[in-house]
Amino acid sequence: MTETASASAIAPSRTVAVVGTGTMGRGIAQVALVAGHRVRLYDAVPGRAREAADALAGRLDRLVEKGRLDAAGRDGALARLHPAERLDELADAALVVEAVLEQLPVKQELFGALEGVVGEDCLLATNTSSLSVTAIAGALRHPGRFVGLHFFNPAPLLPLVEVVSGFATDEAAAARAYETAKAWGKTPVRCTDTPGFIVNRIARPFYAEAFAVYEERGADAATIDAVLRECGGFRMGPFELTDLIGQDVNEAVTRSVWESFFQSPKFTPSLAQRRLVESGLHGRKSGRGWFGYEDSGTPSKEAGRPEPHTAPPANAPAAVTVVGDLGPARELVAMMTEAGIDVKTVNEGGPYIELPGDGQLVLADGKTSVEFADVVYFDLALDYRGATRIALSASEDTSERAVTEAVGLFQKLGKEVSVIGDVPGMIVARTVAMLVDFAADAVAKGVASPEDIDTAMRLGVNYPLGPVEWNRRLGQDWAYDLLSALHERCPTGRYAPSLALYRQAYAGDEETGS
Repeated sequence: MTETASASAIAPSRTVAVVGTGTMGRGIAQVALVAGHRVRLYDAVPGRAREAADALAGRLDRLVEKGRLDAAGRDGALARLHPAERLDELADAALVVEAVLEQLPVKQELFGALEGVVGEDCLLATNTSSLSVTAIAGALRHPGRFVGLHFFNPAPLLPLVEVVSGFATDEAAAARAYETAKAWGKTPVRCTDTPGFIVNRIARPFYAEAFAVYEERGADAATIDAVLRECGGFRMGPFELTDLIGQDVNEAVTRSVWESFFQSPKFTPSLAQRRLVESGLHGRKSGRGWFGYEDSGTPSKEAGRPEPHTAPPANAPAAVTVVGDLGPARELVAMMTEAGIDVKTVNEGGPYIELPGDGQLVLADGKTSVEFADVVYFDLALDYRGATRIALSASEDTSERAVTEAVGLFQKLGKEVSVIGDVPGMIVARTVAMLVDFAADAVAKGVASPEDIDTAMRLGVNYPLGPVEWNRRLGQDWAYDLLSALHERCPTGRYAPSLALYRQAYAGDEETGS
């Protein structure tokens, strides 16, 4: 993205106006207040701005109680907080941030009215998460000063802010918005106006691949979540996370991105999730989603929260042969040796781990066990030493001995083992490959820089690694090869590698997205 060093943040002496006093509006107002600005709160509903100001006073009191703000800081912030009853009271604002209903006509009408109130140097910003910044600005006389400032909820706590440039946004306006968010103690990232921006665009496979494995009857929701957490290193699994977000909210974002990309198969929503939404099973807030919840909102076994499938104890093989380079799983060689398993290595052929009964353990590669004799697939791990669970998959034709030896081997390494159905690409591997592909495609199309994408995905959705960094660690061909194999088996277009990934694989370029 373009350098922002020459831009200057909006001075704390200038007024910031926040329009819309719901959860996001109040959070953004709090951030600006604590940063030292005079803040004017406005809401179209009479009395709401005063209510929001009172609520913010309570929040500041709690910050003082927790030692995060001193009494003088609170008193100064309260003195700078002004509810506004009329839109023209925002005339002195240097920045107006809108957080009203996610409806394009509502936002366009608001900003059209604001143009007649604020000065020519006032920056206009929307906190939209789903609408086009370009479309909102399309009704303005001066769209160059319009920018997206997408805060994440709760705004006072989460550091990430996506600074979104619409088609007509001036570089100076975007740079000033970036520097202002940075001055407020946030971590801003720059992106162009694309459906979902960075996080909601690139995160789609994290949910979609888990739901696809579920719909393919590869594994149940609790097992898929456990594998992504305990093997993939993700903070939460997609089933529990969407229950927390709200199935209706998550599905609406997925559907919005899908429709914005002209119903591309890459973004196809989940039928299983649609059925949840239609049934009113929206997650924690409704008492049930993928899982059941107690009145307190905590997962409940009694309400229907199952345990992940875990294989019973099995005997580990005394000796194995490692054929070829295991690539991302090569750490297993040292781990098996340390666990007392006799490991013989053969440089040519493979890559796989040959078991005593002639079965083969193969890292997920987008193919299926049914295609081979006695192949047991194992999933990708963020860190095989740190992982506490491994998923294995086999077909109905795979011998019981091969599966038992594979289970026993990973149990010997201290892992819980989940045996799932014969799913191409398994769980973690296909998810990571798709995240890598989405990130490479976004970089190639100028959506954001590789660095900003990784920052956004780590801070916005708590991924253990950004997808660009993950790609570097796995090797430039890994995701391309896995997705190519998946595409052969599921030729819908969903898994077809992007042109960017194709170029990386064949050019041998070590810099992702360059």
